[in-house]
Amino acid sequence: MPYRLLADAVLLLHLGWGFLVEATGAICPLTWAELYFRRLAGEAGYEGGFVDHYLLPLIYPAGLTRELQIGLGVGVLAVNALLYAWIWRRGRSPA
Repeated sequence: MPYRLLADAVLLLHLGWGFLVEATGAICPLTWAELYFRRLAGEAGYEGGFVDHYLLPLIYPAGLTRELQIGLGVGVLAVNALLYAWIWRRGRSPA
């Protein structure tokens, strides 16, 4: 039980910290720590924040066209619809 409370506390702290970082436009201190250790390791690091460096290239890769973006969006919606339909049918079938 105490571990669950600790996990929930960390979740709330992380959520609050994430909100603060996003609301103020600040860079997360964990990004500063990562860049500091990368530089100590002889690496160049990167400009901007974690989201800009790691997540945006995944979400919007180079060469992404509007048509491909729409196709990917439709594909994600279709997969979600199929999964929800399967879960819904499973829940309604007699056990």
